[in-house]
Amino acid sequence: MKMLHFDNQTIWYDETLLKDDPMQVFSPEFWQQQGKVIGNAQGRGTTWFVQTQTIQAALRHYRRGGLFGKLIADSYLFLGWGKTRSFKEFDLLKTLIKAGVNVPKPIAARAVRSGLIYKADLLSEKIPNAQDLFSILIKEPLPAELYQKIGQEIGKMHNAQVNHTDLNIHNILIDDSGKVWIIDFDKCLYQPGDAWKQGNLDRLKRSFEKELAQKTIHWCKAEWPTITSQL
Repeated sequence: MKMLHFDNQTIWYDETLLKDDPMQVFSPEFWQQQGKVIGNAQGRGTTWFVQTQTIQAALRHYRRGGLFGKLIADSYLFLGWGKTRSFKEFDLLKTLIKAGVNVPKPIAARAVRSGLIYKADLLSEKIPNAQDLFSILIKEPLPAELYQKIGQEIGKMHNAQVNHTDLNIHNILIDDSGKVWIIDFDKCLYQPGDAWKQGNLDRLKRSFEKELAQKTIHWCKAEWPTITSQL
């Protein structure tokens, strides 16, 4: 990991993945001017999908959700560069990859300080030819072997002692080769022990049940043990 620090900002990046100018890559306009924007997704803000010189990537500006987010959309209290959300997610993804968990490669992260607050951005790998679990289950049921793979991936994440505090069926992807990925590790944390793991699973189960109650997905409660049997 390389680090650039100047004026009021710090950038961390993987020099093996980032061949573009680290000073420019967090600007959507930079990619638009080069004709390298390949798509976008709407959530709390716009995630831009771009073609870097090495791989396809997702550019995300950190934004708050909920009521508080309407007041302070994208500013956070600065407690040190190593405690910024962008650095923590970048670092956590590297830890998970070392543990063998299928997560996007972190490419670059940035934090920009202004007095007591900061704003942040993350550039990470876009998983090619992948759909989230929700999008797949809208169309068709999932075979048991894929539920087993989901359980195995969650098990690897738990063995790495990483608590995905927003584990749900939108944050689990399956690519066209049947490989399972876990994404969106903002606010997630390294957490020793086992006490939190059941709550992690309960949150995922609730996301299945919520969509089932609305009759939007092809899933039944009898399929849940196929996931947990792998843990």
